[in-house]
Amino acid sequence: MIRIWKQQDGVLVPAESAGPGTWVDVRWASREDLTVLEQDYKILSEHLQDIVDADEQSRLEKEDEYTLLIVRLPVHDSRYEPTFFTAPVGIVLFPDRVITVCWADSEVLSDMADNRVRGLSLENRNAFVLRLLGRAAIVYLRHLKVLNRRTGSIERELQKSVRNTELVQLLTIEKSLVYFTTSLKSNELVLEKLLKSRLIRFQEEETELLEDVEIDNRQAITMANIHSDILSGMMDAFASVISNNLNIVMKRLTVISLVLMIPTFIVSAFGMNVPLPWHDSGNALWYIGGLCAVCALGGAIALTRDRRPVRRSRAPVPATLVAQASGLGLPPRGAE
Repeated sequence: MIRIWKQQDGVLVPAESAGPGTWVDVRWASREDLTVLEQDYKILSEHLQDIVDADEQSRLEKEDEYTLLIVRLPVHDSRYEPTFFTAPVGIVLFPDRVITVCWADSEVLSDMADNRVRGLSLENRNAFVLRLLGRAAIVYLRHLKVLNRRTGSIERELQKSVRNTELVQLLTIEKSLVYFTTSLKSNELVLEKLLKSRLIRFQEEETELLEDVEIDNRQAITMANIHSDILSGMMDAFASVISNNLNIVMKRLTVISLVLMIPTFIVSAFGMNVPLPWHDSGNALWYIGGLCAVCALGGAIALTRDRRPVRRSRAPVPATLVAQASGLGLPPRGAE
């Protein structure tokens, strides 16, 4: 879908045509949208195909009529799995207008279109690019915090779980972290190229803003790496926890089976065709039932009692070692 924005009194408002000082915002780009961009705005078809490629990496290119900048933005969409991923956005810088093309809808573009980005200017193309990259770093950090909270909630569920559902959820989060880390590193290369390259000339204030954006991007990379390392260790640890929980359940079932075998054995013995006590008594059923209950209770106590390790008394330290420790100025350990 193609939307055109212009700036009026510092606020973005819809425009009817893509005149000078406008922003052509293309999200969920369809084949018809790409055809319009190729025919009306003279963007090369191979560049458009690269922009809508989900695996395209960040890069910077210069053409005769425009400058193309491709960066990867964070996307949150519950219709996909994983719900947090990244998508490339193409920023096409013409002398009088800016065009952004993305096959998805990122929160970064939505914040810019909804006037939630301070200092956004359509007249200054360089500032527009820097504001977009700065907002992208902020959204990355925001999504990383959400993923961290999800990991914490899944961790609490894993402590009492014997299923693989929580591990699958952690694996999905790990995929999102890998996507974020790869995209952030790709964006970092573009930021470094912007600092060194002459394709886009920044003024002194814009250069300082670009350095700030680079710092935020590095912070997001560090956070993504930390969360990914913690999550990898957590998955290994909780895989053992799930196995241990399953062993505990099997132990309880085994104890129950052994306890039930005792009255079964007694009843089977009294069911044999042999002379047994109480065969003439009217209360034989109660006697046998009581005997089974007592034996089952005794077996349960014997199988489930807590076998704590015996504490060993510490032998006193010889007086010679105490004297040596005192001579060295060290506190004697275990001396009585």
